[in-house]
Parts: sequence; C-alpha cells; structure tokens
Amino acid sequence: MAVSKEEIIQFIQLEFPQALKKTQIQDITSKGAELHYQVDQEDLRPGQTVSGPTLMLVADFALYIAILGHLGLVKMAVTTNMNINFFRRPDGTRNIRAVCKLIKVGRTLVTGEVWLYSIGDEEPVAHVIGTYALPQKS
Repeated sequence: MAVSKEEIIQFIQLEFPQALKKTQIQDITSKGAELHYQVDQEDLRPGQTVSGPTLMLVADFALYIAILGHLGLVKMAVTTNMNINFFRRPDGTRNIRAVCKLIKVGRTLVTGEVWLYSIGDEEPVAHVIGTYALPQKS
C-alpha cells in the first residue's frame, strides 16, 4: 500500500514531531526515500565532523520513512539491526543527504540500505544496512 509524502509527513507530525525539526523528506519512491538533515553544532564532534550517532539517526529515519512509503503507516515497526561503514569525514558545514532503498520486504522483516552524503559531494560519507521488524498482524 503506497502512501504519499504528504500523508507520511502528517503521520510523523502527529506521532514523532521531534523527528521533523531538522529533517526534510525530499522524495518517496515505491521502495525508497530521500531525506535531508540540517546539521548544527549539536551534531558535531571535534574537528567539525558530523558525529557517527547523528549519521545513524539519519539513516534509521530514512529507512523508517521508506518503509512507511512502501507498506503504509506502520506505527510500531522497530529497528532490529543496523550496520554502518564510514568512508570519509562528513563535512560539519554541510547538511546530510540520505538515500534509502529497500532491499527485501518480508512479512516480518524489512531490510534496506542507506547511502549518506554531505550535500554537494557526490562521494558517500557512509553506507548503512538496516533491518526493521514489522508488528504482527492481529
């Protein structure tokens, strides 16, 4: 069941309003999503580098948005696993772009990948593989 970008934004504003304070949903595709995350001082570690926990947050949210876009407004889908590979220093003066693609959508688990970029740079700063557990249908 495909859900529109507007429906997802309304759902997130209602259920997780804090998630949209620094994140803009750019695009929803049939099995993916693109987000932009606004980096500020709270996201940086020494050396003006975007922190690893911030990158994980962005990747996790991108995966969740892609799942909502593909399956519908699944409130209780939860992260079960995330693996990140850091490739290069994310520039703390640039926002982060997350591009997510769902790899496998099963009955109980969804696995996807997220490529993270400093906006304006074509080379990724990190790659994430994540799995979400879907709630059991009653």
